[in-house]
Amino acid sequence: MKKIILLYITIISSLYPQTQKLTLQESIELGLNNSKDLKITQSKLKSSDAKVSEVNSMFFPQLKFTANYTRLSDNVPPFEVTTPFSPVPIKISEPVLNNYYLRLSLQQPLFTGLKLLSSQKAADYNFNAAESDYSKEMNETALNIHSLFWNYYRANEIRNLLKKSLGQIENHLKDTKNYLDNGLTTQNDYLKLQVQYSNTQLQLIEAENNLEVTRAMFNKALGLPLEAKTEIVTDELEVQNINYNSDELIKEAKINRDEIESLSYKLKAAEESIASARSGWFPSVYLSGNYYYSNPNTRFQPLSDKWNDTWDVGVTLSWDVWDWGITSSKTTQAEELSVQTKALLEKLTDNIEIEVYKSYLNLIKSKEKVDVSKLSLNQASENYRITSEKYKEQLATSTDLIDAEISELQAATNLTSSLIEYNLAKVQLHLVIGRRIY
Repeated sequence: MKKIILLYITIISSLYPQTQKLTLQESIELGLNNSKDLKITQSKLKSSDAKVSEVNSMFFPQLKFTANYTRLSDNVPPFEVTTPFSPVPIKISEPVLNNYYLRLSLQQPLFTGLKLLSSQKAADYNFNAAESDYSKEMNETALNIHSLFWNYYRANEIRNLLKKSLGQIENHLKDTKNYLDNGLTTQNDYLKLQVQYSNTQLQLIEAENNLEVTRAMFNKALGLPLEAKTEIVTDELEVQNINYNSDELIKEAKINRDEIESLSYKLKAAEESIASARSGWFPSVYLSGNYYYSNPNTRFQPLSDKWNDTWDVGVTLSWDVWDWGITSSKTTQAEELSVQTKALLEKLTDNIEIEVYKSYLNLIKSKEKVDVSKLSLNQASENYRITSEKYKEQLATSTDLIDAEISELQAATNLTSSLIEYNLAKVQLHLVIGRRIY
């Protein structure tokens, strides 16, 4: 019996999956963990880190192993010497047709015209820039989740408002039917309410569809299945007094924005690339050493079909005395890249000033819209209450009642939208001044 009950519970659970309730913070954490954009940016960060390791490894000795086998043709003559005292050539050595060559070489850079040092610094700066880009991507991903979360909330609230309005109209229809049966109202008034009921039903259908669409978008952003049964949990929306100063916000943005930090590091990397390009004007000096194990070893004369080992150590200087302007061209390219990056940084700073000021004004506007919407809802609710009471006493027409209901519904919808717009405007402002919103 117990097994049957457990089986029944399992089947019911699979048919009716539990609703997953999520707060804003839980949604952000889940979305950041499953974001495909963040995974791409994280991969770029790892690639940049590998570049740093690559450049650092060039400071250390490079060890190489070489192996070679060569077979000579059979018509190679022996090595002979002819002397004036002997009519017969003196044979020094027989030809060795099978040649084996093993070499272990080591090379240590001593001076590269500051190329390695500049490349190392440039790689470090690019890695720092990649870290800033990753932080920026996290903030932008969090902003998208904020937006989807509150849009989901808006769609749900509007659906609930329409359901509430539909219930009110149903009650009025019942009352009006009683009035009609008792000859206290006209058929026209009753039909007007029925038309309004049908219109509200159509609005509710659209709202239900919009709710499912916003839920699906919310789910995908969090890495959940499209049709997952999610439900958002939030406290009552509040509006705080705005005590921001636009000049202070702009200063904070210039200090905190990841984009400015990233471009600043890229500018430093570009300046180091100039030094790296100029290294072509200087010589390169390397310490090298080799160990040979060969058969025959050419350093042993006369040659013999025998394995011998030798070694050597030396210092090599290499200097491109003339390269037809290659180094100059590379230097010019690096310098122009630095000029471009500096101009981009200045342009970005200008755009951020506009962006911050625009977001600041948008937040003020959103706060004012909330205040007006609250007042409007209070007025509309009171108007609906009075009109409803009058309608019960047959001192108001169904048209008056419908107008009051529509006004209250519109005012409630406007307040919900205004509150969400305010919250998103506040999050947007925090984003543009470089604060973390996750």
